[in-house]
Amino acid sequence: MEVKRKIRMFMKRFFRNEEFTDDDNIFENAVNSLFAMQLVLFIENEFDIEVDNDELDLENFSSVNAIVKYVESKVVDLKEESVI
Repeated sequence: MEVKRKIRMFMKRFFRNEEFTDDDNIFENAVNSLFAMQLVLFIENEFDIEVDNDELDLENFSSVNAIVKYVESKVVDLKEESVI
């Protein structure tokens, strides 16, 4: 839940007057490539993960839930790598 809250707080800066659900495609609204880059940088810095070039798929970042799923999968991968 913490991941979702942080992502929603980040998005509030860009979608101040727009309501959207966690499943709405945010790229169907008036977002641009600058927003996309800021979103990726936010995710990398906030969650201390690296978004690889081959993961820059719109499917991973199209909605709040998609982003949460992506971030949580990366965090699990990092935990598994640290155990090995």
